[in-house]
Amino acid sequence: MKAKGSNAERELVSMFAGIGWGAIRVAGSGSSKFPSPDVLVSNGNKVLAIECKSTKKKYQYFNPLQIRQLHEFASLFNAEPWLAIKFSTDWKFFKPNDLSKKKKSFGVTHNHRDAKFFADLTRN
Repeated sequence: MKAKGSNAERELVSMFAGIGWGAIRVAGSGSSKFPSPDVLVSNGNKVLAIECKSTKKKYQYFNPLQIRQLHEFASLFNAEPWLAIKFSTDWKFFKPNDLSKKKKSFGVTHNHRDAKFFADLTRN
């Protein structure tokens, strides 16, 4: 499961690098006691802090702590917080506020009306 997530993060870094953005995977994200995203990207004008997930299902859930830490990190870096989810082969991107509050988590579906595509995210 960890390998699937790491592979998705590497794919996302390659997608951004392929269009000339600076992109890195953040070591220890998710296991550090300090807030950090999975991927950090910038084109010199815009900085994005991205929490990344990969699933074969049509929905994805996020722990409230992950969302809070993403906001904290993004605020420190003056970055936009984003969630990137690879639904099988389709990448979809969401602002944390796009997620629906569930009992103990936040969730989003593959066909959510606020889903963005890679081209939407990288437009200036």
